[in-house]
Amino acid sequence: MAAIKFSTQAKDTKTHARMATLKTPHGAIETPAFVAVGTLASVRTLAPDEIRQAGSQVVLANTYHLYLEGRHEVIQKAGGLAKFMNWDGPTMTDSGGFQVFSMGFGADHGIGKNVPFFPGGDLPAGSLPTAGGAESPADLTRSELEAPRKIKITEDGVEFQSPREGNILELSPEISVKIQQRLGADIFFAFDECTSPLSSYEYTKQAVGRTTRWAKRCIEAKTRSDQAIFGVIQGGVWQDLRNQSTKDIASLPFDGYGLGGPVGISRDDIKKVIGWMTSGLPEEKPRHLLGMGSPKELVDVIAEGVDLFDCVVPTREARNGTLYTKAGKVHIKNACHREDFSPLEGGCRCHLCTNFTRSYLHHLFRTGELLGKRLATIHNLFFINELVRQCRDAVAAGAFEDFRQEFYANGAY
Repeated sequence: MAAIKFSTQAKDTKTHARMATLKTPHGAIETPAFVAVGTLASVRTLAPDEIRQAGSQVVLANTYHLYLEGRHEVIQKAGGLAKFMNWDGPTMTDSGGFQVFSMGFGADHGIGKNVPFFPGGDLPAGSLPTAGGAESPADLTRSELEAPRKIKITEDGVEFQSPREGNILELSPEISVKIQQRLGADIFFAFDECTSPLSSYEYTKQAVGRTTRWAKRCIEAKTRSDQAIFGVIQGGVWQDLRNQSTKDIASLPFDGYGLGGPVGISRDDIKKVIGWMTSGLPEEKPRHLLGMGSPKELVDVIAEGVDLFDCVVPTREARNGTLYTKAGKVHIKNACHREDFSPLEGGCRCHLCTNFTRSYLHHLFRTGELLGKRLATIHNLFFINELVRQCRDAVAAGAFEDFRQEFYANGAY
């Protein structure tokens, strides 16, 4: 018997958006759904009941960070991730693949998954920041760009130096699965190689093949029947590589799919690359977009048939004083909010907007009071979850395209 059950209730006739229910051992998830990121078994500043009150249905924890802390064994003894953090709902864990990327390429060259030029093309001088005094990527050879200094990627897995103790650690498909089974999340991801946006076509092609071989090893290493495993699709911005990865991963007995890797530099690029993947995936299984889910991306990816997405940006921006509203982002530290005694957003039902003013939130941030971060995080989570709920309702009503066009017309994001 499968650990999860996915059933579609409605499909949009003008886009690929769909509304479905994903049943897990710890409860059902109504999709599309935003997955709150709780890296170390905690959504920063929030208690589990506050996460739920903000509309969140599912929480994702980070395999790599919990592994570094040695917490996976403690969490297993506690009865699993949900019980350990007292979260009465579904949980997910990622594989650690993206953290390997960020430790290697990301740390070497000061980049994330997206860069301000088309990956694989010429590198404009001064186009990227550098990390730790490293050379500008424009000054490096292709082989230097594709050989991260802090990690070693082989067919077996990845070796890296622990940023905690300095000892050499290893992550492989088998180790990643072992850790995630100890964490006990309802859904976990196969170990993959997340390539750099600076990687060439040739290197990305090698990584796609390696990701597929690692995916097979993850399936062989999985022993628990009460957990679902999602395979991860890679391929950078090249359509033939995305198509090949989609075909390879879809041919394996995964319970669902993670859409991973760098996805371009513009909104159109994002939609295009995601569309390459979703168009080749079976309709009866869920799709999860890894590491994306800000307001400006959310409606687009739902239109391409994405069911789940996780992102640290909404909560991270909240902790830094950037809040989401229908009219756009509000930077609450700005002086204009000092004597603004209105709520952050009229009509918003979150704990912040129904109890406090912009002036008070401005005061909390300017004085460094931790309550400000907490209230801001509650609001941004509520905003994202409410936006996704409206998308679900629009699909159910057969009006998603109208909702999407109205959202674009507003121009806030």
